[in-house]
Amino acid sequence: MTTSSASPKPQWRSGALFLLIAIGGALIFTTLVLLASGTPVLESYQLILTGWASTPPRLADTVMVAAPLLLCAAGLAVTFSAGLYNLGVEGQIGLGAVFAYGALRAMPGAPPALLWAASFAAGALGGALWALVAALLKRYGRVSEIFAGLGLNFLATGVLMFMIAGPWRKAGSISVVSTDQLPKDVWLPTISALRLAPAAPVLALLALGLVWFLLTRSRWGLSVRATGLNASAAERMGTPVTLRMFQALALCGALAGMAGAIQVLGVYHALIPTVSSGLGLLALLVVLLIGSRSLLALPVVVLFAAFATGSLQLPLVLGADSSIAGVLQDALVLFALIGRGVMSRK
Repeated sequence: MTTSSASPKPQWRSGALFLLIAIGGALIFTTLVLLASGTPVLESYQLILTGWASTPPRLADTVMVAAPLLLCAAGLAVTFSAGLYNLGVEGQIGLGAVFAYGALRAMPGAPPALLWAASFAAGALGGALWALVAALLKRYGRVSEIFAGLGLNFLATGVLMFMIAGPWRKAGSISVVSTDQLPKDVWLPTISALRLAPAAPVLALLALGLVWFLLTRSRWGLSVRATGLNASAAERMGTPVTLRMFQALALCGALAGMAGAIQVLGVYHALIPTVSSGLGLLALLVVLLIGSRSLLALPVVVLFAAFATGSLQLPLVLGADSSIAGVLQDALVLFALIGRGVMSRK
């Protein structure tokens, strides 16, 4: 019997090195950008890291950013597990918002609870259908889901703009800023004096729990992960690879479409051209960090939402642009990927 003289490195040491590369690299890069722009470094970090919880309304705003972002990130964790890079999530949010708003217009006078249910269902349907277009293009048109998703994002923006400027144009307006605002009794109920609609985070957490259960505790999730690891081998073992691809994209699209419904019902209370607010792209960054480990989406989403909300004080306090939070988020993802690459070589 032989024994290896090399002992495996402690796992905590590998994790510490990964965090050092990811967080240290992001902070160094962002600090250099701040110094180059003449922005006070310590004051900027203080505002970004603590501003999100400085007042109850800002804390509520952070939750309302995190909720739709979590829905999108949970959906992308499914497609990532299936080996699919769903870059069309921005368009799926937009089409979900169009369907959600359309459902509200189609049922004037209905009880609010029925309207909310119909709007969320329609949003999920719109997002799922848009994602399935990418699946059809991949399966039958031999178009990569990456390029299909990017193309569909532009098309979704066109549809959104047409609906706002055309059939749903605000009465008496020639601009395309937004549609008419929804009646207040149709808005998602909010906590008094805050813009927090509790239904949004509850829905997002339920969706995350469902995704975690499906991916880790069900045979369906096992076959999705097998498809992502090696589609050819999974197909030879009897896994319906094409069906799983369609299902993964449809589920992701449905969750993104529900995020669009939240934007309409709980944030803007109308349909606007920028209804997605870049949440789809931000969710892609989240998934680049967490991979298919869906539960990790929660802390990362909260962190990114906190950055986004906290940075809003930068123009007011320091006269600096709030987009520095985006630099920090992007740098964190970049150096996390670098750290992952370094760890894979060891």
